Amino acid sequence: MTGMPVRDLVPAALRDWWARAGHYPGRTLYQLFCEHAAAHPDRVAVIDDDGETTYAQLQAATLRLAGALRHDGVAPGEVIAVQLPNGWRPVAVDLAAAAIGAVVLPYPVGRGRRDTLTLLRRSRAAVAVVAHKVGEHHYADTLATLRPELPDLRTVLVAGLDGPGSLEGWLADGPPLAAPVGTASSAPARILVSSGSEAAPKMIVYSHDALAGGRGAFIAALHHGDEPMRNLFLVPLASSFGSSGSAVTIARHGGTLLVQARFDAGRALDLIDTYQPSLVFGVPTMFAMMLDHPRLATTNTSSLRAVVAGGSRVDPATVQACRDRFDAAFVNCYGSADGVNCTTDPLDPPTAVHDAVGRPNPAVAAVRIVGDDDIDVATGEVGEIWGLGPMSPLCYVDPEFDDRYRVEGGWVRTGDLGRIDADGFLHVVGRRNEIIIRGGRNLSPVEVELLIAQHPAVRQVACVGVADRLMGERMAACIAVREGAAAPTLTELADYLTDVHGLEHAKLPERLVVLDTLPLSAAGKVDKRWLRERLTGQDE
Repeated sequence: MTGMPVRDLVPAALRDWWARAGHYPGRTLYQLFCEHAAAHPDRVAVIDDDGETTYAQLQAATLRLAGALRHDGVAPGEVIAVQLPNGWRPVAVDLAAAAIGAVVLPYPVGRGRRDTLTLLRRSRAAVAVVAHKVGEHHYADTLATLRPELPDLRTVLVAGLDGPGSLEGWLADGPPLAAPVGTASSAPARILVSSGSEAAPKMIVYSHDALAGGRGAFIAALHHGDEPMRNLFLVPLASSFGSSGSAVTIARHGGTLLVQARFDAGRALDLIDTYQPSLVFGVPTMFAMMLDHPRLATTNTSSLRAVVAGGSRVDPATVQACRDRFDAAFVNCYGSADGVNCTTDPLDPPTAVHDAVGRPNPAVAAVRIVGDDDIDVATGEVGEIWGLGPMSPLCYVDPEFDDRYRVEGGWVRTGDLGRIDADGFLHVVGRRNEIIIRGGRNLSPVEVELLIAQHPAVRQVACVGVADRLMGERMAACIAVREGAAAPTLTELADYLTDVHGLEHAKLPERLVVLDTLPLSAAGKVDKRWLRERLTGQDE
């Protein structure tokens, strides 16, 4: 067995209190899923590029895959790494892993050779499930070249190929699991991969309780009415944001999950028009592309209760455009794989959504704002955001991150800067390591991004710090412009920021880079690391 060591950094008494308070259902993800499959076998579980998959069909495929994994020798606690595009197959892998007590490690299509090696080696993954090919990327071939460096990896299943080593073969012909393996709901179920700013990705271990309970409460708070959930996830199910797909929408709440293998704005609008979801989860860039797509004019959005945006701050113009053109509430979602979550309410006034990310929900995660001395700051003051609640993870895979990001009592240090106002709303200012220090002065790139995003010619924007011999760092604004619009010059942009928004001169960007489109990470966020690397060493 190649299971990784796991420890729970939240005090046991606190976990027990949350369980007694009803924050945890007390059953594994697979047990919860089976209850829904028994209650409504003909309900559609997943709608994807292949069509519709019912709960009964998903359960049958899950049992065959789980039986094949057990026959292959996969033991409770071992890690199954998964790199697949969105669809019913990664959902079946998630549930099959839960059925046998294994721990699933999903990571999005788009992460390359370096990340694959790091994730599988550090997690000691025993099984890997990968796509044969997505676009021009041959993921199975890449993994094959890495096998000599992965001594713990025993089995590789390839999706999109025929034969004994194919995922499709195991899903269709595996020996059905006779009975699920006895697993505690407090046991590890999933490893979330952070797309943060560390040199190597962070891996955070979550229990069945934390996913079904804490993250389940986050999604439940957005749902309304007695009808089953119908949630469209535009982001990868393998991302932190997307982890509320199979684990929460299906296993916890028995709803219907809508996905597409690769994000396409027109196809996303087709899904809304045809299948009528009530919630749509995505990042602001995706919503902006949908707003600009001609298909929106003929899309029936009457089913939508809210569009839920995570991953980055959203400018007021985009918020209002989403409200007007989707005819739905706009929910601003702040979350981190490290263990914190906060969202606005669909009924919150627009000003609250523009300026804040909601009031913390103790059923999900309580929030503290802490100064450099590790003491809570006064209301309204800026400090580091700490989180602790039923969704809190067990630990990091690497103990060095436990030492860096977890503190006494189980609290998580997010590395994000924020403040809580007198009404209890959380405002996110930026990240500690994204603050640009120019000549000894701290500049917030988020503040400037939100203002630039309101320029009529700007479609996308990201501000990054670029090393400078004299000043330490200077701010560079990277933009993509709207179709048919002329890109502003740096001087014109500075005039706009000072004249229209009153931004002080010391905060103005000193470089302007115009791109056709801003690069996105595998999780769908603007890839600021790529931008910084591209700009480093370039002449102005």
